[in-house]
This record gives sequence, structure tokens and C-alpha cells, in this order.
Amino acid sequence: MTQTPQPTDKYLFGLDSFGDLATDKTGALMNHAASIRLIVDEATLADSLGVDIIALGEHHREEFAISSPEMVLSAIASRTSRIKLASGVTVLSSDDPVRVFERFATLDAVSNGRAQIILGRGSFTESFPLFGYDLRDYEALFEEKVEFFSKLLTEKTITWEGTHTQSLDNADVFPKTESGKLDTYVGVGGSPNSVVRAAAYDFPLMLAIIGGSPARFAPYVDLYKRAVTQFDHTAHPVGMHSPGFIADTDKQAIEIGFPLFKEAMDKVGASRGWQPMTKQHFMNEVKGGSMYVGSAETVAQKIAKAMRTVGAQRFDLVYGFGPMKASDRRHMIELYGSEVIPRVRELLAEK
Repeated sequence: MTQTPQPTDKYLFGLDSFGDLATDKTGALMNHAASIRLIVDEATLADSLGVDIIALGEHHREEFAISSPEMVLSAIASRTSRIKLASGVTVLSSDDPVRVFERFATLDAVSNGRAQIILGRGSFTESFPLFGYDLRDYEALFEEKVEFFSKLLTEKTITWEGTHTQSLDNADVFPKTESGKLDTYVGVGGSPNSVVRAAAYDFPLMLAIIGGSPARFAPYVDLYKRAVTQFDHTAHPVGMHSPGFIADTDKQAIEIGFPLFKEAMDKVGASRGWQPMTKQHFMNEVKGGSMYVGSAETVAQKIAKAMRTVGAQRFDLVYGFGPMKASDRRHMIELYGSEVIPRVRELLAEK
């Protein structure tokens, strides 16, 4: 089997979905099954438009449809030819590293080498009790499992003594990938220790920037580069992901986007003690923060500026926040693929 050609441009652009439930043309909220099928259709559209990556989050909550990203990605693989198929993120702390490797190695096979894992802690904790893990072990679980997973990625026999995981004695894991390497990132939300950990295990870095000025993450990229050098590893491109919404005009994007962002953020915030999102807060994020909301030109200008400021070579736009109309989601993907990405490439090519 021939490996699928990978993008040659030094900049990559993706779409991320948390699996939010959409609304249909009547305004009714789609059920989980319909929402999953919608995401497969959207990823197929993104592939046809030249989007480089589709990344699907893992959640175990009522408002999200995707709890098993690799299953949905496998369905997408059957209908696409070039787009990279990523998790965003795989919550490794509450999963079995061996099974994670096996599932994504299988996805890599059926997709002709397009699988990608982004490992992370996740933004929610429902998976811990659901799978029998103690939240008091939150830090230790991730630390041990990242180390374990890094050894599995060698695709050689492994002997491992686990504290929070199983122990293995000269064990082998199958299937092997055709290339001998399973593409793996680590997702980081802003912890210096996490940045250094990614460098220590020789993983590319994916920054989750969901609020505030992107400029505050530039020091993390500098830290990552210094750490990579100290560990004598090869420097990898750095990625960033942030939420957004694109429409035909700035006004339309704000009018449609604000109530949806507010509903989604307020629902999460109610369990975390956050204040309800105000229109002023939303507009502050749109103008100078990390919400990419507006027309294609407005969003392209902001993405290009953020990538330069942070020092990122990859940008993933999180789409579909809240109970958005399926038609609005589709139009956003069309604008992102056909107008935003080409324009960002032009802007980044300018001296």
C-alpha cells in the first residue's frame, strides 16, 4: 500500500470539532447519531476544499456527540483521500495506552497513513469516574501514561512496570503501522511543565488557546524550542487551536455567533464558577483575544497575525460552538477552506 502524500506547505490548517449537537433546518436540536453523521459530511467537505486536518475531541457529556473520535475518524477515512485524521484530544489519563495505540494504528491502516493522535488531559473530568479512575491521581496518571505511550510508539517489544497501568514483560503490540511511526502530538493548555514534557518525549506541541491574547503563549513556544535543544531532539512545528465562526460579514458573524458562544460557555461555566459571558467579554475576545469571529478576510488577518505572534506553523479553527444551524456550519467550512486558508497563506508569505 502506498502512503498518502502529506502536505508540503510549511503551514498547516485544520478544523476541530468537539462534537457539539447542531440544529436542523427546522431549528430542532439533532440527536447524537445525526450529529455524528453531520460531522462525517462536514469532514468530507473539508477534504474536498483542501483543509489539511480534521481533529475530533473526546467528550462524555450530553451536549457533545463524540466519545470515540477514532471511530468517527474511521468513517471519515472511508469517504476522504487526503485530509489528516486527528483526535483533539485523546484523554490518555483515563484510557489504556495499549488500546489507544492499537486503535490509532488500525485507523492509520484503513486511512492509508493519515492517523494522528493529539494526547491531552481533556477539558472535562467525566471520563475519570466513568472508567474507574481516581481524580486524586490526575497528575500521576497522565505522567505515567505519556511515558508508557512514548515507549509503545517505538513499535518494538516492551517491558514495563506500571503503577497506575498494567505491567508488561517483553510484550508486543499489534498492528504495526506501515510507516513505523504513528503521528503523535501533545496538547497543552498553558502549563510550562506540560511544554517541557512534550519536548522531553520528543512530541510536537499543540497549544489550546481558548481565551485571552495569543501573545501570552509565545513564551511557551520559546520554552519548547529551548527544551527541545537541551534534550537533543529535533525541533517540530508548533500548532495552535482556537474557536471561531465565519460568515459573509463581520456583523452577521457576531449576530449569529454571540448567543451560541454564550450558551456553550455559560453551560460549562455554571459548573466551574465562571461569570456568565457578556457581550462585552465576547467582543473583547473577537477584537483582541482568541475568538476568530468575522468575515473571511477579518478571520484570515487575525489568524495570520496570531500565527506570527505565537510562532506557530499550524492553526486549527474550532468550529460549531453551541447548537449552531447545520447550514451555518457548512457555510463556515466553505468559507474557511475556499477563502480563509488561501488568504492566510498569502499573508504569511509576505515579507
